[in-house]
Amino acid sequence: MRPVLPGDAVAAARALFACPPGERTASMALMLERAEAADAYRKRFGRAHPAWGNGSLMALAQQESLPPEPLLDDPDYCRCLALVFATLADRRAATATPRGLA
Repeated sequence: MRPVLPGDAVAAARALFACPPGERTASMALMLERAEAADAYRKRFGRAHPAWGNGSLMALAQQESLPPEPLLDDPDYCRCLALVFATLADRRAATATPRGLA
C-alpha cells in the first residue's frame, strides 16, 4: 500500500461512514487488503488497478460514491476516523521492526 496521507484517512473514514456500523471493521480490513493488492498491481504493470486504483486508500475509497465529509462534532464520523487511525496504527505496529534489531 502506498504511504497514507491525511486525505487518505479522511477518504477511508467517509467510506466507512456510509457503511452500517456493524460492517465498518470488516470494510476497513477489506480496504487495506485491496489497497495492498492495487499497489502490487501498480508496481508490476506500471498502471493503476482498474477497480481498486493506484494503491492509496484515497484512490480506493473514491471508487465508490462518498458522502460529504461530516463535521468533527459528529460522533459517528469521529468513530470512523478513530477506526481508520487505530487500524493503521495496529497494522504498522504488527509490521514494525523492534527497536535495536534493525
